[in-house]
Amino acid sequence: MSEPNTDLVAEDLACRRGERLVFAGLFFRLPPGGALLLTGANGTGKTSLLRLLAGLIAPAAGRLVWGATPIADDAEHRARLHYVGHQDAVKAGLTGRETLAFWAALHGREPRRAAPSLDRALAAFSLGPVADWPCRWLSAGQRRRLALSRLFVNPAPLWLLDEPLAALDRDNQLRLERAIAEHRAAGGRVALATHTPIEMDDAARLVLDAFAPPPGDVADR
Repeated sequence: MSEPNTDLVAEDLACRRGERLVFAGLFFRLPPGGALLLTGANGTGKTSLLRLLAGLIAPAAGRLVWGATPIADDAEHRARLHYVGHQDAVKAGLTGRETLAFWAALHGREPRRAAPSLDRALAAFSLGPVADWPCRWLSAGQRRRLALSRLFVNPAPLWLLDEPLAALDRDNQLRLERAIAEHRAAGGRVALATHTPIEMDDAARLVLDAFAPPPGDVADR
């Protein structure tokens, strides 16, 4: 999983939503094994920054670079990340196992070869007993655990997690913290936005409130 000498770097990064400049002047470096903890009030751009890191939106200014390549020019960037957003992305009529099989297929995994990794993913958040229930029967916490279990279906060096602790009980928060620690120990990187305290050793902290522009500013076009 580790990619030597391939830091993810933000250089003078800015983000705009409509005409509003959400943040500007962000600089950070996320090396192999690193963690970036995003905090701040609602509306300060935590989700927007994760979407920038995923390549889903373009920066208003500055750039994001993986190694020596801007991610905007890197066709491989989407394949190297898992993004778990606010929405759990589960279809009511599918079972948990079928949901994970769908995600495996999106990454080109054949069902027979994917089966062992599906079992590991379900076990990671203790979903085995409900794996074959339709997702409409799952509680909010179970749906969140299913969304997070996608992290284990296909390895990816970069995890982007938006409020991953939402609806998790203490036992499953500990499972997530252990999963993040193991991912980092193998050279993986994590960027995580949260309002809830989480244990991540040696995580760099980015408080988005500090990068809000003065009222009325707009990003350069």
